[in-house]
Amino acid sequence: MITALITGGLALIGVWLTNRKSTADLFAKLDKQSELSDAKLDKEIAVVKTEIENLSNEVRKHNAFAERIPALEEKAKAADRRLTDLEHR
Repeated sequence: MITALITGGLALIGVWLTNRKSTADLFAKLDKQSELSDAKLDKEIAVVKTEIENLSNEVRKHNAFAERIPALEEKAKAADRRLTDLEHR
């Protein structure tokens, strides 16, 4: 009976130690994967920020161009009127 209790107790301690070690290894592996995922996400975020900055610059250029178009149209109309006036003389 005592032998069975000692054997059972040692087996229980062995299982507990093995489980503890496996859990620690699993958490270490998860932490490593999490760090890799975080690094990958940081790189992707940097790329997206760069793309947003590039698009913002393109929009600014487009807006500046769109502001100049009405002025050019008005100048073209004025030049057309002047040409028409010169042709009628």
